[in-house]
Parts: sequence; C-alpha cells; structure tokens
Amino acid sequence: MQLVEFTSQGMYCPPADVYIDPHRAVNKAIVTHAHSDHARPGHRSYLCTHTSLPLIRLRLGRHIQASSYDFGEKFSINGVEFTFFPAGHVVGSAQLRISFKGEVWVVSGDYKRHPDGLAEPFEVVPCHCFITESTFGLPIYQWQPPHIIFEEMKQWWNENSKMGKPSLVSAYSLGKAQRLIYHLADAGIGPVYAHSTILKTNEVIQKMGFDLPTVKGIPAKWKDKEWEGALIFSASLSTGPWAGKIAPWQRGEASGWMALKKFRDRHGGACFTLSDHADWQGILTTIKETGAQKVFTMHGYDQALAQWLCTQGYDAAAAVYG
Repeated sequence: MQLVEFTSQGMYCPPADVYIDPHRAVNKAIVTHAHSDHARPGHRSYLCTHTSLPLIRLRLGRHIQASSYDFGEKFSINGVEFTFFPAGHVVGSAQLRISFKGEVWVVSGDYKRHPDGLAEPFEVVPCHCFITESTFGLPIYQWQPPHIIFEEMKQWWNENSKMGKPSLVSAYSLGKAQRLIYHLADAGIGPVYAHSTILKTNEVIQKMGFDLPTVKGIPAKWKDKEWEGALIFSASLSTGPWAGKIAPWQRGEASGWMALKKFRDRHGGACFTLSDHADWQGILTTIKETGAQKVFTMHGYDQALAQWLCTQGYDAAAAVYG
C-alpha cells in the first residue's frame, strides 16, 4: 500500500481515509489551494490553510464545513501526521507533508519558486517521495526574473498611455490578477481598474492583512475619456460589452504559455511570459532539494518529465488515476 494512491476520485491517503484535491465529491478533502481545479464543490468537509479558507468560501459558499491550519501546524488523522507548507503559487497555497510510520511524502499542489511579494513564499520540504506538478515540465519553459517582465509591462502600459489608449489585460481572478496589481498599480502611469470578480477576491485578501493596492471597479458607464491611459484587468478573455465603449484598446497577456510561439500568434496582442507555476529548472531544483528518490509527476508534461527523471536515476512515474 502506498501512502498516497491515485484513484478515480483523486489522490487518496488510505491509512487516514482522506483525499487530497479530489476530482469528485468525497467525505473529507484536504485542499492545497482555492483554484477551481483543486477546490471543488460537493465535499462533506474541507481541510486547508487559514489563508486559503476565506478564498475557498468565496468560491464555494460560506456554508461549507471546513477546518483550517497554520503553515507548519501539525494535525493528525487516524495516526497519520499532516502539515501544510507554503507553495508560493497564490495566497494560501500549500504543499502537504504526510508522515506515517517513518515515511514522508509531499504533495506539491501547484507551486512557484520566485517570491512575488504577496503569496507566502515557497519552502522546500524534505521527503522520501515527492508528488510534483509538471505544468511546464519541459526545457523550453525557462522563466526570466519576474522584475524584468514587470518592467516590460510598465513600458507597454506607458506607451499606450501616451497614445491615450487603455491597456487591457486578462488575468485569473485569483493569483495572476493580484500579482500584477501588486507590482503595477503604483507605477504612476494611469488609473487602474479591475473586473468585479477580481475586486471581490482582492477584498478577501486585503481583509486577511495582505498589502494589496486598492484599484477601481470597471464602471457601468464610462465618463468621457475616463479610460484614457488606464490599465484594466479583466477576469477572462471575454471582456463584456463595456470594452467596446473604450475602443481602440491595447490587449496584453501575461502567462507561461506565452513562451510558445503558437500561443503568442493566437493572442495577437502584447505577450509577456509570466507564470505562477515553476518552470523546468524550478521543478528540477525542487525535486533535488527535497532529497526525494521516488517522484510522481502530474498535470501538463507529466509523462515527459517522469521519463527524463528516470534517466537521471530517480524512481519516477506519471500519476495514473484509476
């Protein structure tokens, strides 16, 4: 019996009878962070970090039954010891350390190695077995230092502002939007607006004490030239009817996928390679620093990463849910 098994419902820890980021409704779910592909509705109870819980409630409803823990705080289920450690992905995101009968496994969740000044910074957790995400698990994905990308975005915004045009950026309402607002909003170039979905998330994060700048909501009706030189964050690529009223605007996209030409060509606007996930080197460095000899890969390029790790002497395999 493995300490963590990959079942049709998701990752499962048999001795604790608990699931981790399960795909389907279960009795008890440990959730690494509040993104919808990890925190799903329908579970009877949720366990997460203190800073994830308000965000999970925002997304799933205040009615959910949940318990939360500090980073580094140990809790036990059926004799299995669990501990959350920061993953650096978004506010509240965690890696999960599982210890039982002298064996230690770590489920990474989603993670990034570059501190962003807002989310709790990543910590390496030594273990025997590491379950790593591999969203960008190919050598082509090599991130530049984030400050370089933020400067490029400021220059792009400034150029658009000088032409009197608004700069429109689509960003996830949890994670990317706050990261960009944190680093760009106080640049002094122009006003900053955000979609209501982003503002609701911002409010929760601000109430928890995170130093996130306050920005304006997208108005129902724009005043004459109110949008000139503005930076506007939309929650998705579908901007809504308000966007047509401020045309012509300049579109920007900040994503790890912009490392690939096919995505840059498809986007058609300004492209900035910025991700909330670890790049190839970040993944390899993390695996090495954990000291793990057994590695499971999941998401993205899981098969390719596992095959490469095997050539390097690791006992590695892509997670297969069955």
